[in-house]
Amino acid sequence: MTTRRGAGLSLATAALFVVANMIGTGVFTSLGFQVAVVPSQFPALMLWVAGGLVALAGAMVYGELGAAFPRSGGEYNLLRRTFHPALGFAAGVVSATVGFAAPTALAAAAMADYARPLMPGIHATHFAAGVVVLFTVVHSFPVGWGAGVNNLLTGAKILLVVGFCGLGFVAGGVAEPVRFMPGDLAMMASPGFAVSLVFVSYAYTGWNAAAYIVGDLRRPEKLAHALVGGTLIVTVLYVLVNLVILRTVPLSLLAGQVEIGYLAAERILGEAGGRVMSGFLAIVLASTVSAMVFLGPRVVKAMGEDEPWLGVLGRASRGGVPHRALVVQLAVSLILLYSGTFEQILLYAGFTLGLMTALTVAGVFVLRRGRVAGALRGRFRTPLYPLTPLFFLGMSGWALGYSVLERPYESLLGLATAAAGALAYFPIHGRGQPALRPGPGGPTGGAGG
Repeated sequence: MTTRRGAGLSLATAALFVVANMIGTGVFTSLGFQVAVVPSQFPALMLWVAGGLVALAGAMVYGELGAAFPRSGGEYNLLRRTFHPALGFAAGVVSATVGFAAPTALAAAAMADYARPLMPGIHATHFAAGVVVLFTVVHSFPVGWGAGVNNLLTGAKILLVVGFCGLGFVAGGVAEPVRFMPGDLAMMASPGFAVSLVFVSYAYTGWNAAAYIVGDLRRPEKLAHALVGGTLIVTVLYVLVNLVILRTVPLSLLAGQVEIGYLAAERILGEAGGRVMSGFLAIVLASTVSAMVFLGPRVVKAMGEDEPWLGVLGRASRGGVPHRALVVQLAVSLILLYSGTFEQILLYAGFTLGLMTALTVAGVFVLRRGRVAGALRGRFRTPLYPLTPLFFLGMSGWALGYSVLERPYESLLGLATAAAGALAYFPIHGRGQPALRPGPGGPTGGAGG
């Protein structure tokens, strides 16, 4: 049964979810880690251009996969349909632990860092935990109300990010042009560039956000429009944001720093202006926390619908809210907040999520071979196939491979998380592949549509 045209979320709302999920922690925290290993302005900026092209390629492929399997759940749903339920289960475990809980914790922690200039006496971790609890309460109300809060915060986020970009045009004497320097091409082919691309890929994480709520859309066959539209908007904003920061803050001051947006605003507007902009950027991060809290529990809910032993997590209220899954994500986010360092969690999350999205994109080759039962093929086809998915997989493999070599601890932990999720499937179901259940509403129905 398909979702009724008048019911569910619009494509514009889905595109806003993409924007809300993408803009946040990574773009306002990770540049300092990148320039520590890529100490040149031009390659550092090209990282964000490359990351945007990779995200756009992935968005087009996900548009085809999501239209063929229009059920909420993201990689959990897509991998179990194209490859094997064990891979889908692994993706669900990753989404429940790393995919949403970790970005929620990171965004809340970064929000606390940006709020500190305005509230110097706060305990950053406790403040971040309070923010996560607050948005969990907000999204315990019916879906439409929570979506309205997300739309409001996302609108404010876009305006604030555009305003931040505008600072670059009034920077005056503190701004210096970003120039191509001798040795930049070699730096763009270095292991440091590849590992930095993992950080950038994390910042672009969220380009696939609408795939997690495709079952809630009025027109799921148009999923690609929301994914590509939202990703294009964010790519332009990301390049502009990083151009402003690289023009105004010397690389020596950026290296290793988290609150890079505050550093740029302080140099342009002075100490008082920097504090005000820091507060605005805290609102940007609040929007990211809100979107992650809204989307993540829907993956846990989808797992609960398919796995009898997780059935208690598959229930939702009459308003479509998966309350039990909300509580699970809240608990995992709080655990991550009170353990680990920011950079370690950032690289671990970036590597693990990059691995799962690469596997999902590879599923388009299985779909095109016509060997997937129940697929609604032909509703959308990836442009320039097979070059588009091959470009995505090539860039992802290059970044992930060097990440294993250069940062083995965080990378192997990510591999172990995914492997543990896949292996945990077999003791429960045995080695045979069970018939896939489409979940509520049939193969084309949605979890909440």
